[in-house]
Amino acid sequence: MNTKRTFTAVYFTHKSDLVFFLCGVFMLLSEIWKQFTLTYILGDGRYNWWYLPFQLCSVPMYVLLYYPFIRRETHRRTLLVFLMTYCLMGGIAVFADTSGLHYPIPALTAHSYLWHVLLIVLGIASGITYLGKLRSDRKRTLFSRALILAFPLRPFIYSTIFYLFCCLIAELLNLSLDRFGTINMFYINPDYQMQQIVFRDLIPVLGNGGAILAYIAASVLASFLLFELWNLVFRFARRR
Repeated sequence: MNTKRTFTAVYFTHKSDLVFFLCGVFMLLSEIWKQFTLTYILGDGRYNWWYLPFQLCSVPMYVLLYYPFIRRETHRRTLLVFLMTYCLMGGIAVFADTSGLHYPIPALTAHSYLWHVLLIVLGIASGITYLGKLRSDRKRTLFSRALILAFPLRPFIYSTIFYLFCCLIAELLNLSLDRFGTINMFYINPDYQMQQIVFRDLIPVLGNGGAILAYIAASVLASFLLFELWNLVFRFARRR
């Protein structure tokens, strides 16, 4: 029996699974190169905790590596919705302020730009895959027309819980690794002033903690608006 073929058949049940996994591997390898370059070329062998790969824009790398191995359809759809909303939002939002994408080494700057462009592409690809699943369900389901045409909100709620869980992990990393150096995962470390544009201007009014909470809430709202945009796309596509 061809082991390679068996492995593909078992884990990559859809072509999109393999594509997502390969993108995850590519992101992982490029992230290893980035960490090596930052540590041994720019950092003289000292690790800079600021670049620990657990920002919102880093999470999709882990999701893509894990996604093909999930068998439960509910979990798969949750991660797809996370990619097509939170991942897409993160990829787009960074271009409102590109100062954080620039490094002393041009190759690192190029990597940073390409990474976030890839997030946008992956977000769109995930949305298309998710809509394809809904259309497939529509063909198989024998329930009422209202149920067949529904664009369920529950996967977004689950993806938001996943996002908030990632925020919690990021905060635990911030507070536990603070003593080793500057670290600000998800930009929500209470020991540092909020740096994101717009929200840093809220500090005089809400305080730093309030600005952080407003930033998290705005991330959820922006992702929900993207989810509703996908809903409109779904409604348009189902009429064709």
